[in-house]
Amino acid sequence: MPREAKKAKQDRALSVAERMDELYPAAACLLDFKTPFSLVIAVLLSAQTTDAAVNRVTPELFRRWPDPISLAGATQSEVASVIRRTGFYQVKAKHCIQTAQMLVSDFAGEVPSTMAELTRLPGVGRKTANIVLTQAFGIVEGIAVDTHVFRIAHCLRFAPASADTPAKVEQALLGLLPKQLWGSINHRWVQFGREFCIARKPRCMVCPLADLCPSAPNQKQANSKPTQSSPLADLSPSAVK
Repeated sequence: MPREAKKAKQDRALSVAERMDELYPAAACLLDFKTPFSLVIAVLLSAQTTDAAVNRVTPELFRRWPDPISLAGATQSEVASVIRRTGFYQVKAKHCIQTAQMLVSDFAGEVPSTMAELTRLPGVGRKTANIVLTQAFGIVEGIAVDTHVFRIAHCLRFAPASADTPAKVEQALLGLLPKQLWGSINHRWVQFGREFCIARKPRCMVCPLADLCPSAPNQKQANSKPTQSSPLADLSPSAVK
């Protein structure tokens, strides 16, 4: 990518971050948790479901198994019956129990605070690890890329078409945004994805980022005929890949 195009994309990413901050200044983790352990389990349960659905089942889950030692001794059927409403409950129950068992056997019952150690836990990838590090330990090591962040990054052309995994999208975003902004990306973009950049029917005509998004209908037209006065003139699809 030419240096000028890269600089323009970085400037646009900063503008997006500033506007997201204005839109969602109080954006925060919506999962209910009290300890690093309860956060790990809550994030494991959040796959393919809503935070609200997770928050409805975790009170009973942690009442019965409040720590790694107790959950490590639970049966899959017991845990599955409690978390059934979160979907994919058999796989999630298995991962929760296996994670608790590894915490007991390998980490003295404590949730580790490094990316390398967290991603050893069953079912825990970089997204979960990033959330746990940021929310439970105040450590910002990356950007949690879920389905919303993945989709929005591609819509904004911050990630190339070849970035077909969350890890690749994360690396693209890390190269665009300064580290002090990484921790807030997930919460703000998730909220934005639910309100405007909706997967099945994006609300481009009322989107507060439309002027910054090459995928917005008006910007697609502008990018097809770039002019000297256009702030996105050098941000055509080919230029930003």
